[in-house]
Amino acid sequence: MKPDPALRRPVTCTIITKNEADRILRCLESVRGLVSEIIVVDSGSTDGTLEICRDFGATCLHRDWEGYGQQKRFAETMASHDWILNLDADEWLTEATRAELARLLAAPIPEDIHGFEFRITQVYPGDARPRPFADYHTYVRLYDRTRCRFPDSAVFDEVKIPAAHRGRIRAPIFHQSIRSIAHLVEKNILYYRLQTGEVKKKSPLTPVRIAFEPLLVFFKYYFMKRHVTGGVYGFIVAITIAMLRTYRLAILHFPKERTR
Repeated sequence: MKPDPALRRPVTCTIITKNEADRILRCLESVRGLVSEIIVVDSGSTDGTLEICRDFGATCLHRDWEGYGQQKRFAETMASHDWILNLDADEWLTEATRAELARLLAAPIPEDIHGFEFRITQVYPGDARPRPFADYHTYVRLYDRTRCRFPDSAVFDEVKIPAAHRGRIRAPIFHQSIRSIAHLVEKNILYYRLQTGEVKKKSPLTPVRIAFEPLLVFFKYYFMKRHVTGGVYGFIVAITIAMLRTYRLAILHFPKERTR
């Protein structure tokens, strides 16, 4: 990979993959010229993902799946540079974000800044941009691995940096986390099953939560996370997530059934 020679800070982009051939190129193209290398850690793709990544110039490594945090920590250790830009295969930098990062990397980064947080904005399947007032999460995605790292956790994959040592990139990263409603269901079920390995404690309040929490979750996603602006599709997304919360509570409360 050949970054813009004006950039003073070498950066490694890390991506974990499995069967992402339909969307990985968009992610790769979005970091072109910004990073010195791309490390792809793959857990068994069979759809051409690795061929696309290698053709782009990425270094591809295989690692059997253990969990989100473990895969991303492994990618960190394989990087040639201490500053890491971590992206998921279903994410991509906008042009505004690329421009902001180029300005950042062309100048010295203050010693007291250990990483930078981004606004990760949701994009519906088939769309190129977020819906009006789309929901987002804020995560650290550019960071110095000598000062912070991903946790060794199957489900909690978030780099934590104290506010005093955290910078902010104002332009967003776009995130098309699902391919369809069916994919939303499949993805969440797999994630909730991973959670059962780390969330051991049963609560006597779980039956009450099963009765009422899905209603609260629907309200949260439809109104507070503004899926109401997504029309019929937004309504379906919100009600699907609410129903999935019932499934999550059930498998956490009934440990024998969750392993079947």
